[in-house]
Amino acid sequence: MNKSELIDAISGSSGVGKGDVDSVLKALEEVVTSAVCGGGDKISLSGFLTFERTYRNPRTGRNPQTGETIQIAGSNAIKVSAGSKLKAAAKASTPA
Repeated sequence: MNKSELIDAISGSSGVGKGDVDSVLKALEEVVTSAVCGGGDKISLSGFLTFERTYRNPRTGRNPQTGETIQIAGSNAIKVSAGSKLKAAAKASTPA
């Protein structure tokens, strides 16, 4: 499902106009990006999703073409975790 299909589904399910749903999704993107990337906050939608910034330590890697050992710098990453209700729904559903 892409963004426009998501907007259509939310609009149909909630009875809210597509323009309003689009505005809310854009605002959600901005708030999550600002809070997690800018402030380092953890955002938790209880039972559904959690967004948090993590740090990956520097490590040694290997160039797959040459086999040469390389040093990979530490970096920030975003971790998105499924909540208990979403995990339970996934377990209960059958594969397509």
